[in-house]
Amino acid sequence: MATLRDLGLSEYETRAYRSLLETGPTTAKELSRISDVPMGRIYDVLNSLETQNLVRSQAASRPKKYVAVEPETALDRLLEDKKQELEEQANQYEEIVDSLAEDLEAAEPIGETFWTAAVGPEETAELLIERLTAADDRIVIVTSQFSQQFDLDEIGDRSVATLKDALDRGVEVKLLMPPEMVEALPDSVGERYRELLQPHDGFEVRTSEDVIGTFETIDDTEVCIEVPHPLRENETFAVIDFKDPEFAATVTAEFEARWADADPLEL
Repeated sequence: MATLRDLGLSEYETRAYRSLLETGPTTAKELSRISDVPMGRIYDVLNSLETQNLVRSQAASRPKKYVAVEPETALDRLLEDKKQELEEQANQYEEIVDSLAEDLEAAEPIGETFWTAAVGPEETAELLIERLTAADDRIVIVTSQFSQQFDLDEIGDRSVATLKDALDRGVEVKLLMPPEMVEALPDSVGERYRELLQPHDGFEVRTSEDVIGTFETIDDTEVCIEVPHPLRENETFAVIDFKDPEFAATVTAEFEARWADADPLEL
């Protein structure tokens, strides 16, 4: 069950405020007795509630009396304070992330081969988006069939958003596909690519009949190969990520040859 403590009040503050709602205007001494808040603490508790604009005091009276602010107003104020607190915490975390970004820059092993794999729609999407996010210079996408990056669901939206973020930070993005795929693309997909990706100078699409498989290369040093599901159309079964400069160089050279012969396309 929710309590005022969930909104930041202490146990004593909660008791005092609830008791004030029941008694109406009263003195600190009387409130201490009714709420079971020790007399040695009651003034600190009331001062805190007054600072939070949950209690008002009548200073002219002797002894001084206190009254609770109406519950609806009090809850709105507590909620607003919590929102502000969370916003400040979020800003602090963003500053921490910015300050740590350079310190935690990963060293890239030169010439060392590393590979990993993910299986399942969510897992493959996470791996693919993670690797696209890591791009510094260039992303190449070659696709011979519909895959998750063209889906109309959340995964497709995240893929497009990731590519847009890459373009925004100066990464070049090239997309190569067979002509028949263009004709089969839903209008909404073409619209999404036109609105979010095409305005960038670094984004280019070409078509070629000589397209086999579906894969992405990252900075010409890493290759993500998408394995289609054997039973479900347009679903990626697995993604294999190779960090192998020699293998990536071979794939890149083959891509460049086919890209040079491909036809430019405006989505």
